[in-house]
Amino acid sequence: MNSWKTLNSSYVFKTPFGNLRKDDCELPDGQIIENYYVNEYADWVNAIVLTKQKQIVLVKQYRYAAQDFFLEIPAGKPEGNEACEEAILREVREETGFITEKEPILLGEFYVNPATQTNKVITFLIVDAYKAFEQELDPTEFIDVHLVDLNEMEAMIASGEINQFFTVSAYYMSKSFLTK
Repeated sequence: MNSWKTLNSSYVFKTPFGNLRKDDCELPDGQIIENYYVNEYADWVNAIVLTKQKQIVLVKQYRYAAQDFFLEIPAGKPEGNEACEEAILREVREETGFITEKEPILLGEFYVNPATQTNKVITFLIVDAYKAFEQELDPTEFIDVHLVDLNEMEAMIASGEINQFFTVSAYYMSKSFLTK
């Protein structure tokens, strides 16, 4: 199997949130696809955060594209040359006020949508978290913190109360650690 060839590439627009690129591509059999759009986004980090009391720390926020509120795990982008482990600990502290003395456990690094997006999500498990600070939200963040008993998560997923894909997948990835 051979890869596609990029024949031409140009930006439709660039923003601080991401770029939209338009490519013309040649497939291995010679077919040409014109106007193949690629969304360039930065990688981001997220984490299942488990407290000492076996509660999962979730954030609830409005998501404009979906026009609804979602219960999610804390997430964000690394800043500057920040390592992913540092970024997730900072994001959790800023969004929720929770910290831990333990190192984050890397659950995996996954492409979000490799057909049209360039970014990955790096997912962690943070254990023995406790609230030590107040939220320090960015000016565009409006986040409520929710603590959910570990034993209630699957019922909330099954009922659709938690329906954000990255939260659901991270929960199931962390499940073998969480039930120890």
